[in-house]
Amino acid sequence: MARMSLRPHQAEAVDSVLRTLSEQPGKGIPPEGLRTQVIAATGSGKTLIGVEVTNRLPARRVLVLVPTLDLLLQTAAAWRAGGRRGAMVGVCSLRGADSQGVPCTTDPDELVAWTAGPEMVTVFATYASVGLGVLQRAHAAGLPVWDLMVLDEAHRTSGDAGRPWAAVHNQAQVPAVRRLYMTATARVWEAEGHRPRLVASMDEDSPVFGPVAYKLKLSDAIRLGLVAPYQVLCLDIRDPELHAALTATETIAAGSDVVRGARLAAVQAGLMQAAVEERVRRVLSFHSRVGEAEAMAAALPAVADRLAQESPDTFPPAEQVWADWLYGEHPPARRRQVLEEFASDFLGGKESAGRDVPAKLRVLSSVRVLGEGVDTAECDAVLFADARGSMVDIVQMVGRALRMEPGAGKIATLIVPVFLGPDEDPNELLTSDAYNTLAKVLGALRAHDTETIEALADPRVRSSRPVGGEQVGGDGALDAGQAHDGAGDENEGGDQGMVGVGAAAAGVLRFSEERDPAALTRFVRLRVIDPEGTYWRRGVEAATRWLRETESTELRVPYVYVTPEDWGAVGSYPLGVFIADQRRYYAAGTLEAGRVAELETLGMVWSVQASAWEAGLAVAQAYADAHGHFLPPATAVWGGDGFPIGVWAKNQRAAARKTRENAARREAGETVSYAGELSQERMGALDAVDPGWAPQGWDVAWQRCYRLVLAHTRAGCILPDAAGELIVQGEDLGAWIAAQRTGWEQLTPAQRFLLESVGVDPAGAGEAVGSRRRSRDERWAAHLIAARQYHAREGHLHVPRKHGEAIRLGGDGEDDRETVVKLGAWIDNIRRRAARLSPERRAHLDELGMRW
Repeated sequence: MARMSLRPHQAEAVDSVLRTLSEQPGKGIPPEGLRTQVIAATGSGKTLIGVEVTNRLPARRVLVLVPTLDLLLQTAAAWRAGGRRGAMVGVCSLRGADSQGVPCTTDPDELVAWTAGPEMVTVFATYASVGLGVLQRAHAAGLPVWDLMVLDEAHRTSGDAGRPWAAVHNQAQVPAVRRLYMTATARVWEAEGHRPRLVASMDEDSPVFGPVAYKLKLSDAIRLGLVAPYQVLCLDIRDPELHAALTATETIAAGSDVVRGARLAAVQAGLMQAAVEERVRRVLSFHSRVGEAEAMAAALPAVADRLAQESPDTFPPAEQVWADWLYGEHPPARRRQVLEEFASDFLGGKESAGRDVPAKLRVLSSVRVLGEGVDTAECDAVLFADARGSMVDIVQMVGRALRMEPGAGKIATLIVPVFLGPDEDPNELLTSDAYNTLAKVLGALRAHDTETIEALADPRVRSSRPVGGEQVGGDGALDAGQAHDGAGDENEGGDQGMVGVGAAAAGVLRFSEERDPAALTRFVRLRVIDPEGTYWRRGVEAATRWLRETESTELRVPYVYVTPEDWGAVGSYPLGVFIADQRRYYAAGTLEAGRVAELETLGMVWSVQASAWEAGLAVAQAYADAHGHFLPPATAVWGGDGFPIGVWAKNQRAAARKTRENAARREAGETVSYAGELSQERMGALDAVDPGWAPQGWDVAWQRCYRLVLAHTRAGCILPDAAGELIVQGEDLGAWIAAQRTGWEQLTPAQRFLLESVGVDPAGAGEAVGSRRRSRDERWAAHLIAARQYHAREGHLHVPRKHGEAIRLGGDGEDDRETVVKLGAWIDNIRRRAARLSPERRAHLDELGMRW
């Protein structure tokens, strides 16, 4: 059989592998064997590279390992077509027609017998425990060492040493003279404390996988025409039924059947629309649940029929739409049949009623199958109906669309649904969960096409003029034929640096609805290139929205500012704290340069001193709003970030006191520096928060308690007379009032006036606040009436401290009511003030037997 001819890149790869796997003069074969890696883009022909390496070594006994049964049969056929001679044996459970003529076994002794002798033999097996287990037992039973082991999709063998596939690296379990590891998605692992011990990492010069002999990046494969160029098409879906399902209380769980059903229906309608607009003919739809893949295939014709009836000139009729599904447990015969129908140009069987009906659209849904290696060159689109896999899994899914026949010239369309709420702003890309799948897809592509994806973070890309002269709008819409043209030409938009990959990237990312180019730039930079967690992304998104809402050009956000809950995905976010944090990191020199540039683009104000004052003033207002005053103790903190408002207020009062003292000295003719003073502007700002924030003549603690008592009396409440009766904001107002009465003579006239204005005097206890306050003489008369009434009843004036005497005051009508007088407290206070009583009042009490 004639060998297949190699393309230039394949020939280069073969030569590099042979050099690496050649025995070095004087060194021989090391105990672990010779090992090397080929890392090449999916669809670039790695299988043929492996066949040609085998033919040119030569290698008589060869073991080929693949991840799935489908790929096992496909690889065996490709090796035969590539010129590999001799017997071929499969180590798997396939039998009869399912094995496509490849004899298969799971008996170790039978495998030893089939491969014995000097003849050339090639054994194909999977990484599954069945295949590897048979191989290990066969080697234990005498199976000789392999001349060459070829490991396709070798990323499957990286990672944890405890997995069964780790045996492929072990010479004691599956020995080989040479190993050739091939993959499109090399996985590099780093050992972490919470992970098990890692044995295999596909580094550039890995001790397990060997050095990289040849590497072909995805962007280079596209440039060489080996695989199809691609475009990422985002389906913006605003579906009323899906929104209703998400907001209904009985189906609020995002994973409920109702929600998933509405989501799938919306995807089907969006896919039909995209297929018409992009002229897509074959779509692979990837799902994470078997039920959804089956439902996708079952319901798509009905959706097509409905759309065709509504718009017959736009959508194909249901009889021209083919849909089916596959999952990992389907037998090989069914998979082959379905894949053959998928590749066909006509509908067959019952659907065509004996006629060759052309298929306008074919959709094949799959779950845990078709992800790796399987040839789907006829596929021109991939739908990420549910992208829950790893980055490697996503790249493998993408690879199904990138494969193409040489010279076919197709464009691979990667379709990503974006589910937006009815009123959701499409430019909130940083924080909305609707873009999670898009971020994963672009992140996976970036790992293998770094230049193109990172070019999307350049704002010039969104407004560049690709070759062909058509201007790309804000949505990035571009004719499919232009998507990757002009890899070496300058654009025509004036940005001389926008060449090559930049021009190509302009058509890579497209949306159904127009997007703000700046928002797209931030999305790629923060969620794809540098995905640092939601706090930073939400902070930038909130800052952007704040600037837009306030029509401001600078980020001067109050410290306590929290974004409104109705700001879409941003939600309730502490933007003021976020901005203050970034200023603090900037001052400490720990804020990354990229983040500094990002904030400066938004108009960040870095003045730490100015921002500290603004933050303190904002917290002061918030504290006053919550407490009714701005007189915090020095230990007070406030706000979700624990701002030290007590210390800040103390510093401002000290500055205000220094300002007043210096002003007096200047009036006296002294020359005094203004350093450390509080400006009149700032003094006025604090006065607006609370006019009594910096009392003169007494301390803040006294002022705070007075203000609390004032608020209490204004509410129409009775003042307490004893400690523990009333505690507000940590202050025992009963004990404080008693202390004021005891130390009445030490108070300033202003303090006495303030106390008397709220009903506190040295002789009386607190009373209910009425419409008219009694004079001192009236209060003395009322208490004297109570004392005489008590004496007449009890025969003495030994009144308990907490006793209240009920008396009726007659007179002007307003006071013609029963009143409880705190007689016991009054007697105690009179005893303390005995020296200051008038002779007349002292005589009245002596008549009642007062004991002084």
